[in-house]
Amino acid sequence: MELFLLSNGKLSGESELLGYAKARIKMMLQARKITSAVLIPYALIRSDYDARAKELSDALGIQVSSIHHAESPAEAIASAECILISGGNTWMLNQLLHENSLIVPVQRAVRERNVPYIGWSAGCNVATPSIRTTNDMPVRNSVVLPALGLFPVQINPHYIDAHLSGHMGETRDERIAEFCAVNPSESVIALREGSLLQVSGNDLSYFSAKDQGFKVFRHGHETQEYQDTQAIKSLVPFNCQ
Repeated sequence: MELFLLSNGKLSGESELLGYAKARIKMMLQARKITSAVLIPYALIRSDYDARAKELSDALGIQVSSIHHAESPAEAIASAECILISGGNTWMLNQLLHENSLIVPVQRAVRERNVPYIGWSAGCNVATPSIRTTNDMPVRNSVVLPALGLFPVQINPHYIDAHLSGHMGETRDERIAEFCAVNPSESVIALREGSLLQVSGNDLSYFSAKDQGFKVFRHGHETQEYQDTQAIKSLVPFNCQ
């Protein structure tokens, strides 16, 4: 299995999409001689699908085509060399994955054909068991929560633990703690901006462009920050590095 689960698509001040992860991604693409990818852009609401595909083609040096042009989305995934899932609104993305009957084709491509999956923000969210730890508003009246389940632990991307002056609502930590209280058997990995989890074969690694750690939330456990995936080895079926 080859997964790149990115907290976000760009760092502040970065002009190129996936810039902070580009070296890692291109190393994988070159090693596997991948020349094309299929983009699932359903999370985009106010952006153009083809413009996002071109942006990714320029950044990664491969031919990227948006799945909305395919007569059969499922067949496009069945023949894809690589799958890219853009950030945007997670609710919209997950609902359209279901409506276009893409859940099983993506799962089979990644698990059975070893097709690389690269997802950021919403694309990271849907790679987990459900979208219950997204930060996004449910802009469509959807109750579809099960997602792709390629990665076995819930992730909260764009994680921030700053306390904004004058903000009287719940902090991100409080929101995630609420999730864990309602779902005490589940854990949440909180990824800061500029960070990612990478599964390559059966190895799981963590990278942060800002040299920051990730947090793990578990009900009844103290929340701590970690710099490597050894901290979550009891939660995943991968070799943690």
